Amino acid sequence: MDQKNFIVEVEPAIEAKDGRPSMGPVYRSVFAKDGFPSPIDGLDSCWDIFRLSAEKYPDNNMLGTREFVDGKHGKYVWMTYKEVYHKVIQLGNAIRACGVEPGGKCGIYGINCAEWIMSMEACNAHGLYCIPLYDTLGAGAVEFIIGHTEVSIAFVEVKKIPELLKTFPKAGEYLKTIVSFGQVTPEQKEQVKSFGSAIYAWDDFLLLSNDKQFDLPVKKKTDICTIMYTSGTTGDPKGVLISNNSIVTLIAGVRRLLDSANESLTEKDVFLSFLPLAHIFGRVIEECFIHHGGSIGFWRGDIKLLTEDIGELKPTIFCAVPRVLDRIYSGLQQKINTGSFLRSKLFNIAYSYKLRNMKGGSKHEEASVLSDKLVFTKVKQMLGGRVRIILSGAAPLSPHVESFLKVVACCHVLQGYGLTETCAGSFVSLPNEMSMVGTVGPPVPNLDARLESVPEMNYDALSSTPQGEICIRGDTLFSGYYKREDLTKEVLIDGWFHTGDIGEWQADGSMKVIDRKKNIFKLAQGEYVAVENLENVYGLVPAIDEIWVYGNSFESCVVAVVNPNKHAIETWGRANDVSGDFDSLCQNSKAKEYILAELNRIGKEKKLKGFEFIKAVHIDPVPFDINRDLLTPTLKKKRPQMLKYYQSTIDDMYKSLKQ
Repeated sequence: MDQKNFIVEVEPAIEAKDGRPSMGPVYRSVFAKDGFPSPIDGLDSCWDIFRLSAEKYPDNNMLGTREFVDGKHGKYVWMTYKEVYHKVIQLGNAIRACGVEPGGKCGIYGINCAEWIMSMEACNAHGLYCIPLYDTLGAGAVEFIIGHTEVSIAFVEVKKIPELLKTFPKAGEYLKTIVSFGQVTPEQKEQVKSFGSAIYAWDDFLLLSNDKQFDLPVKKKTDICTIMYTSGTTGDPKGVLISNNSIVTLIAGVRRLLDSANESLTEKDVFLSFLPLAHIFGRVIEECFIHHGGSIGFWRGDIKLLTEDIGELKPTIFCAVPRVLDRIYSGLQQKINTGSFLRSKLFNIAYSYKLRNMKGGSKHEEASVLSDKLVFTKVKQMLGGRVRIILSGAAPLSPHVESFLKVVACCHVLQGYGLTETCAGSFVSLPNEMSMVGTVGPPVPNLDARLESVPEMNYDALSSTPQGEICIRGDTLFSGYYKREDLTKEVLIDGWFHTGDIGEWQADGSMKVIDRKKNIFKLAQGEYVAVENLENVYGLVPAIDEIWVYGNSFESCVVAVVNPNKHAIETWGRANDVSGDFDSLCQNSKAKEYILAELNRIGKEKKLKGFEFIKAVHIDPVPFDINRDLLTPTLKKKRPQMLKYYQSTIDDMYKSLKQ
């Protein structure tokens, strides 16, 4: 069988010159070999995306929220495109009635909900900068963003009002109007008034629009529609300027990609909104849905109740971060392992048979119709029964989880890659291509990509296996960092955005993300350690859920903190006559020996170098989380903060190694 190739070369490689590293050839998607998709007619701004759909699909369900009756959550109750449009026009007039002019800055703070989208569309209508205030960045960052962008009006979830008020009196210098997604207490009104600002309940605010009709300003493609702050693993958050053009270009690219793969979005599609709208991944996916007249149902905000929301909504497209898919995978594994011997055996036979056929080139729906009907239909029902695409993004999805879900979920499981600066999806794997497992697929058909060599890490973009920093060029790119021209110049060079991620081109034109440029440190003996690569290898150990590897130039070896897999540790405890609950098992020295042995086993199997082997391990039963400031909102490790948090543990591990 001929090797498929999903990219075409459009410019040649450039040799190293004048101290600048070499750069590999420029490639683009085979779906754009005759040129990028033309701009969609009449689509110049994010407002056009919504306005045109409200005209085309006025009676389609647009935004759905679960009703709350008799203390219980019931069915989804929907607002149509026409109803949302009228509310947005009202909202826009109320905003303008408060003296906010086009070009003003509007903050939105809270969980995904209908009011979030309506506030965002009101910003789009009146040419306001939409500034998401992150749910998870803490009061310090929220205060920073309000001051940095001079936010004058903010829409806020009821639960977040106390958090927002912590930013006063300082934020009050700019923030003059606060609008609750729901009600407001008399105390809150008094408190805000004492700062010289005003706060409104949602319905009261809408009344300000009575007898007011402001003209909608003309919006240009180059206008900035949102400033999204990336949490950054160090320093102050950076405000990423995203233009209308970035988002409308991305939509045209996604449309070309899905049409080429025979998986077009339609007005019949239903999406579960739970990835934060404050992040670019959540925002652009929902813009795509709005463009196609699809329906968006909101989750209730509790990860434990997510499967129940899925069951009620029955989405057709499901976007998630690996953490959520890992949880689904672990839950399924537990069910298989605790089922009867016969049922487990049947599952394993069906799984192996279907996987073999899919690897042989069969489409997922044809690989084993009988297995789907008899065995895997239960998994499909768990996701509501209608999901046709699961898209994973924001962090790498483990290949074993990806393969497993591709077989058992009876739908396409695709992995994407992108950054806030590239307007999210820059690479995405394709349906029915099993060779793409473990990769993020080829570039989307609206941008160019190339690798730049990183000599200090021995990554060569011109070698037979090209490796280097992933660089992206195209209209989806951001317009710079707000008020930080210095940082913009560091990453945007000659039109190429330098992502800081190390990639490796695969034979079929897929990209595999293998490392991070900055996460490299030197051990005492002068050996360089690429820590993300090590974490990916050690992450293959089934007994652990998460691992943080640490070393520095004063020590000659690396150590680690792990979050163990609860089921695996408890099973090990029973098998080895080690009693106690999960927390006490994690304290047990025998459990440490077991985990360390497992890490060493995988290290040998993957032929790691001697200095890359972990010499001591600490088991933390509490998963790394955002609350302790150990992870960014997109669940990437904040390494400086992890070191601060685990400093005494790290010191103890190194001490014990020297005894």
